Amino acid sequence: MKRLSLILVLFLLVSLNAVAQVGDHRDELAVGFSGGYVLSNVGFMPEVPQDMHTGLTGGFTLRYTSEKYFSSICAIVAEVNYAQLGWKERILTPDDNPVINSLTGLAEEYRRDMTYIQVPVFARMGWGRERRGLQFFAQAGPQVGFFLNEKTVANFDTTKPNLADRTSKIVAQDSMSVERPIEYGIAGGVGLEFSINKVGHFLLEGRYYYGLGDIFGNSKRDYFGRSNLSNIVIKMTYLFDIRRSKNSKIK
Repeated sequence: MKRLSLILVLFLLVSLNAVAQVGDHRDELAVGFSGGYVLSNVGFMPEVPQDMHTGLTGGFTLRYTSEKYFSSICAIVAEVNYAQLGWKERILTPDDNPVINSLTGLAEEYRRDMTYIQVPVFARMGWGRERRGLQFFAQAGPQVGFFLNEKTVANFDTTKPNLADRTSKIVAQDSMSVERPIEYGIAGGVGLEFSINKVGHFLLEGRYYYGLGDIFGNSKRDYFGRSNLSNIVIKMTYLFDIRRSKNSKIK
């Protein structure tokens, strides 16, 4: 994890350094909105078996492009997104069969839905066309999340789970509420952008986020030593220019 953090920090520093260099100047501002699909889970320690929790995400995007340095188009991107996150437990017997609750006779299912406002800030580098055609891009940077609310979805009494049959006996998380309303981490993604002059920019991106903070307490007195969020996002974004450089070289 330290290695991943170092790589992303170096990417950010190199990108910002490129922006500071004397290249082919840009002064372009674009704004827009995005929407997509998010797969998330929580990295519990002790470990809790999970499947990916699914949800939606969407929000607003602002991008400032400062210059083209050699073949790299350098920009800073900021977003404010609403995201449906959480975790979904995999409740199985040692034979990989569903655990049946002794009171209801149903296979036990548990999901925690959590909503956040996420604010990432990225250093972005792109290669290709800027106004007409296709561009490949990569971006990375820090992200902060602000907890809004949560909801438990379970078909059994969480105070009386069937512990006799399930492989994992870790159930403390089922009755715990989020303790830390602010979480933070590092995000990065790659994607393609298709631009149509005077119409706008259409982006398709895949992104990964790794939380460096925890949603529950992690002291020696707490049950979990780690409880960090991570998620994968597939999203589409539309941007339109509100300020453009007067440069005949831009294609």
